[in-house]
Amino acid sequence: MVQHVRKAVFPVGGLGTRFLPATKAMPKEMLPVVDKPLIQYAVEEAQAAGIEEFIFVTGRSKTAIEDHFDRSYELEDTLRERNKALQLDQVTSWLPKAGQIAYTRQQEPLGLGHAVLCAKNLIGREPFAVLLADDLILSQKPCLKQMVEAHEETRGNVVAAMEVPHEHTNRYGVLDIAKDDGRLVSIKGVVEKPHPSKAPSNLSIIGRYILQPEVFDYLERTERGAGNEIQLTDALAMLIAGDHPFHGLRFEGQRFDCGDKVGWLEANIAFALTRPEMAADVRSILDSYCG
Repeated sequence: MVQHVRKAVFPVGGLGTRFLPATKAMPKEMLPVVDKPLIQYAVEEAQAAGIEEFIFVTGRSKTAIEDHFDRSYELEDTLRERNKALQLDQVTSWLPKAGQIAYTRQQEPLGLGHAVLCAKNLIGREPFAVLLADDLILSQKPCLKQMVEAHEETRGNVVAAMEVPHEHTNRYGVLDIAKDDGRLVSIKGVVEKPHPSKAPSNLSIIGRYILQPEVFDYLERTERGAGNEIQLTDALAMLIAGDHPFHGLRFEGQRFDCGDKVGWLEANIAFALTRPEMAADVRSILDSYCG
């Protein structure tokens, strides 16, 4: 019997240095794409995949995230009094229910692996998802929902995977492929940010994971790696070596790297063009600059 994926971890403790000075006092996860912050897109994706518990691994100066996922009674009352039903729905309809959100603090900036480890006691011994808000995915079926379906099929660990230019493999965790059916890839190894000349493939992990709880056992004994941080990729490599089922899913959709200024700008354009009320105006603006 396959355990349903009920919990998701959102590592949101990073400093967002690539967006300074905008992120000096505002979490990078609160950067808006059109009219919603990145972290809201990630939570809504998780909700669409059936996630019931949302665990945020935070750091200092991240209270804006907690406020965003809380009720704002003054705002709601004002919108209600002014008969702004649409705006009221926009600030309340997506909020998780009481008791579905938990916060834990990553007290030291020791990397993604350490951030995931901080959620261990809140996860327990069941499979869970990890979503990085920096990776925003535009797709008809939410990426995590695609992965949940793959997890039910494979009964193991699943990561979202996409092909990147060979010269960019040193920016990603890269998969060493055992079998490949075009959609699902059976993985025999993973390497963190390999030099292009040593990369086992150009199929790379992006910020979506479904992991079995055994990953915590490996994270607890993972030493600092690239960047002097505890790398999730190193623990995944040990998980694979321990003969745990591990697959990569070539998801359907377009991924935007919103940890990069150009990627974030592109995401704003792409998402705006999906909105009927603004698509024509956005095209007109683009034509005026690029025509």
